[in-house]
Amino acid sequence: MPQRLFAPVFAPLLTRWPRLPDFLKLARLDRPIGIWLLLWPTLWAVYIAGKGLPSLLIIAVFGAGVVLMRAAGCVINDWADRDFDGQVWRTRERPLANGRIKGKEALAFFLLLLAAAALLLPLLNRATFYWSFGALALAASYPFMKRYTYLPQVVLGAAFSWGIPMAFVAQEQLPGPECWLIFTANLCWTVAYDTYYAMADRDDDLKAGIKSTAILFGDMDLMIIASLQALFLLALYMLGNRLQLAWPFYASLLGAALLFAWEFRLAAGREPARCLQAFLHNHWAGALIFTGVFMGYLFKAAPVTGG
Repeated sequence: MPQRLFAPVFAPLLTRWPRLPDFLKLARLDRPIGIWLLLWPTLWAVYIAGKGLPSLLIIAVFGAGVVLMRAAGCVINDWADRDFDGQVWRTRERPLANGRIKGKEALAFFLLLLAAAALLLPLLNRATFYWSFGALALAASYPFMKRYTYLPQVVLGAAFSWGIPMAFVAQEQLPGPECWLIFTANLCWTVAYDTYYAMADRDDDLKAGIKSTAILFGDMDLMIIASLQALFLLALYMLGNRLQLAWPFYASLLGAALLFAWEFRLAAGREPARCLQAFLHNHWAGALIFTGVFMGYLFKAAPVTGG
């Protein structure tokens, strides 16, 4: 039904640019889970740095930046992995792996996405512009880390967390303890959920010579994931105490803990499809924490008093 509704809109584009679906797939716009996993912690930081009342401009710029930088990251990742993706069951049909898009075309698309993201920077202050170079360096280097280290998920965590200090700087704040608590929490969370993702590909990665935390952790994978999730919750609990957020924030932490427990049980047998499902499920934890941040400020501003 949705395809029929939007067919009149996309039909002219597909007629003029028949390869458009391949480029959208290369940017993973058909699979928005990465957008959500990058967007939620960025929004936590945007709202906290804005003390619960960020401007609509800041929200819009960071939201658009998340979409563009995640797309750019997917393109450069697939370009770097174009010789490996054909050996992995889950990635062999990606446009670069099966030859529908050439390497030079992917690099040009990557630069186009970066240019689009750069057009957002004049809407922010100069300090944010300087911090953006860190985001570029991490996005460009992450895809190559799996060749040299068993901890590429840590680099991904840093890349997915770089928007957090940028959100503070964009709102005229020096990144302080609150900023780095969010950064640390998100780093732990990203390594945890991306290890689930890597567990789904572990057998193929071993054959292809690709490194990951799933391979490094071995039989301790689930316990280390649970430990990282516990550190994530602890860092956010400390954050809530520093900010004196109202009770909905702490309720969201409890809800996230229950979601993590469900993921642990889901992946207990280490079946690839169920590990991938556990990875995808983290979107709900991120959304729940954002709801807790939003409501924590709302209830803090308007406390319920007894008569």
